[in-house]
Amino acid sequence: MSVASTPVIDPVALTRDLIRRPSVTPADEGAMDVLERALTGLGFHCRRMRFGPASSSEAVGDQHFIENLYARLGTASPNLCFAGHTDVVPTGSTEAWSAGPFEAEVKDGVLYGRGAVDMKGGIAAWVAAVSRVLAEGEVPGSLSFLITGDEEGPALHGTKRVVETLMAEAEVIDACVVGEPSSSQVLGDMIKVGRRGSLNTWITVQGRQGHVAYPDRAANPAPVMAKLLARLDAHVLDQGYPEFPPSNLEITTIDIGNPATNIIPAEAKARLNIRFNPSHTGDELIAWLNAMAGEAQAASGLQVSLKHLCSGNAFLTEPGPFVTAVQDAVEAATGHRPEASTTGGTSDARFIRAMCPVLELGLVGQTMHQIDERAPVAEIEALAEVYRTVIRTYFARV
Repeated sequence: MSVASTPVIDPVALTRDLIRRPSVTPADEGAMDVLERALTGLGFHCRRMRFGPASSSEAVGDQHFIENLYARLGTASPNLCFAGHTDVVPTGSTEAWSAGPFEAEVKDGVLYGRGAVDMKGGIAAWVAAVSRVLAEGEVPGSLSFLITGDEEGPALHGTKRVVETLMAEAEVIDACVVGEPSSSQVLGDMIKVGRRGSLNTWITVQGRQGHVAYPDRAANPAPVMAKLLARLDAHVLDQGYPEFPPSNLEITTIDIGNPATNIIPAEAKARLNIRFNPSHTGDELIAWLNAMAGEAQAASGLQVSLKHLCSGNAFLTEPGPFVTAVQDAVEAATGHRPEASTTGGTSDARFIRAMCPVLELGLVGQTMHQIDERAPVAEIEALAEVYRTVIRTYFARV
């Protein structure tokens, strides 16, 4: 594909335009429009994909659907995709910010704003990189963008749904770079080639309320819950997995809500989260939790019910041509070779891996989700050059 007189995008200017759209998840506030205009100007065919409706707790104003965008330039193979999200987390106290969280102010060479790091800066840098590549000439394949507005939220109507739709339509993506802020201390020192899975479980033990002086007339759910949680907490899930730390189960809340001192409660609730490596699948862990709950119910005679939500299984992109090409490109652009890591939380890479090899490469993530989220202007500009080198290296080797 060739684009004559391609406009060269300024990554910092585009980042600022995106930050000025207060797209706190799941709101869009025009952020996707800003991106679509930039990509259309580069010759991309843009397809808006709206899924939902969002639940009433997710909806903002009149928005009841999540905005997603799939844009592609070219029809030939291979198709190198960039994935990211335009939604951001809430700002916290705006008074605590050194500059307005959506004003995109540059002070002393540093751009302040919610999304500067996570990850509007990464999106803008890739758009800028693409514009530079196209201005240089042809690319022997296709370039695409998969952008969602639902990464920081429940992630039910975003990348997951887009991937399912594209796969049903037989769309082929050969490799994908996710623009999450993967760098640890300096730009390009780390890429993420895998992530642990995440499973949330809600536990309810149903007892029978009564007076503490007459326990024979009641059924206390608290000891049943305590024993069950103790068994779960003591269980060693595994000793680790190549490239991954051991899986861990964390009890995140225990709720009885009993304001009285002389009442045996009727109900006890708890929630836990398991971050798991490829030794397990979400379904296997759910089956184990259900079995443990069944044993607690049989031993106590009280009803023990569980509800689960697995936001994604663990994945690992094995070393190979794609990972090596990205590492070589980063090293060529920055002078140091990035570590291939699996640390951190979850990302939308967990959905994209169903289509193709995927890894994460982006800005330094030190201030993401914080008050005064910020990125040096020079770092955003440098990331655009890193991305340009990644694109050129990838197509030179396929």
